Amino acid sequence: MLRYFFVIPLLLCSNFVFSQNIIVSQNYPQDYFRAPLDLTPIISGSFGELRSNHFHSGMDYKTNQKEGYPVYAVADGFISRLRVQSVGFGNAVYITHPNGFSSVYGHLQRFNDRISQIIKMYQYRIESFEVDFPLLFIEIPVKKGEIIAWSGNSGSSGGPHLHFEIRDTQTEETINPQLFGLTVADRIKPFINGIYLYRLDDQPFTKNTYQQFFQVSGTGGEYKLSPNKVLNAYGEVGFGIVTFDKNSASDNVLGVYSIELFLDEKVIYSSVWERFFFDHSRSINSHLDYPAYITSGKRIQKSFIEPGNPLTLYKNLQNSGSIHLYDTEIHKLKYVITDVAGNTSNLYFSVKNDPLLVIATKKPVLNIPFLFNRENNFNNTNIKIHAPAGCLYRNFDFTYSILPNPAGSYSKIHQIHTRLVPLNNPVDIFIKPDSTLNPELTDKAVIVNTRGTTVISSVDDGFIKGSIREFGNYYLKVDTVAPRISAVNIRDKKMMKGISKIIFNISDNLSGIRSFRATIDNHWVLMEYDAKTARLWHTFDDRTVAGTHQFEMEVVDMKMNRTTFKAGFIK
Repeated sequence: MLRYFFVIPLLLCSNFVFSQNIIVSQNYPQDYFRAPLDLTPIISGSFGELRSNHFHSGMDYKTNQKEGYPVYAVADGFISRLRVQSVGFGNAVYITHPNGFSSVYGHLQRFNDRISQIIKMYQYRIESFEVDFPLLFIEIPVKKGEIIAWSGNSGSSGGPHLHFEIRDTQTEETINPQLFGLTVADRIKPFINGIYLYRLDDQPFTKNTYQQFFQVSGTGGEYKLSPNKVLNAYGEVGFGIVTFDKNSASDNVLGVYSIELFLDEKVIYSSVWERFFFDHSRSINSHLDYPAYITSGKRIQKSFIEPGNPLTLYKNLQNSGSIHLYDTEIHKLKYVITDVAGNTSNLYFSVKNDPLLVIATKKPVLNIPFLFNRENNFNNTNIKIHAPAGCLYRNFDFTYSILPNPAGSYSKIHQIHTRLVPLNNPVDIFIKPDSTLNPELTDKAVIVNTRGTTVISSVDDGFIKGSIREFGNYYLKVDTVAPRISAVNIRDKKMMKGISKIIFNISDNLSGIRSFRATIDNHWVLMEYDAKTARLWHTFDDRTVAGTHQFEMEVVDMKMNRTTFKAGFIK
């Protein structure tokens, strides 16, 4: 990938104009898209911001902590996908534009009448609240500035806002919206809190890699070590940095646009949040010092790359970003941190070889080698582990041990390697129940870990099978308890005239909610669900006429335990 610099004029609401000197792979249209809201653009989340297990894939526009602001189509096009989820983006609209890009609007409160009608027809057709379906270009064309929805707090949103994305229609890569001129007022340079030196010594990065933290000080975007000194190391070393950004519109902590590391004035590492693929986003756990994040919550961005890391953020790599110190010279290094508005901060420091710091280690002999570029398996009589190719970021020596049965369990605790080693893709595990499990309850067995997470599980040739997203300690429990239904505003024979909704709270003790289904007078009706509040409701429409009716609802958990609620009511 070539490294381009270009200047984009950027007009802010304050009528100040400044320029943007950043790394991009192509020019993006500057006047094609309008803003999705008629509010002064203030963001609570930036593109590429560091999140748990993923990079943030768009911009989160603040909506004054309220719902119900009109959301506009940012350009002409057609609605190509509609989605309703109880988690994730919640209510979402996808628009395809004729210029090769698509726009996405998430966490919506409600849709416009045309969209609502099509979604509701589809929900009733397949008898499901959650839907995700494509549309043809002739079904719902939209014009730039047309109201498509209203902002909300649906799905996994932590508060009212609009999640907005621009994607490459062909590749589905998500792209930084500010590159299209949808800018936010920003005169603030990125912040640098410190750097880490990792002594790799020709070994892969692990939780045991020797590291040193160095505090920095500075103002006006110019930083240095505090105290300022030459760093000593020997052999192969790597660096990591703690950095973040803010802008002029709010005090929220945001992600930076690019990180560059220079060695003796030559760039050896760049990470650029211009665009990325969704199926690579979990690889943030390789981009970060994952053990440090898990143990302390620190988000240290490594400036060297593990061999199984598939992210396409990285440019200008030399030796995967690591440095080899064997000479007698003092080497000058510089970090250049840039935000999407072109504000830049620099950190200068030096490093030299010190032969007295040699680490007398040998490359480990892998007793149970798990290699990043192949599938890996581990089996014994009580457990089977299958890691397909692409699960791992690097090679390591797999470890396994057992602990005694916890109370109420039906297997030993299986210590599957260590949680401090991240997984890129799921790993399949198969646990054999012990003899205390009644065979009649085998289909109720579920895999759990000691941190309280439940794994969706099934029976497979005498084992209980599940897919895990992290290593850790796993064992078997049994779920025979049906979900709980708590009626909020309905009871048998209640007069519901003047009441617009039937409302419930639902919950499950272990395996989680699998499905819910409700009928009025034996006809399926739409129940809407907000997973974060565990609230379930039906909004009356013209399908329910005045008179006496019978409502019935069944809620099922992942192990097929069922609870039924019935009530007659008068409308």
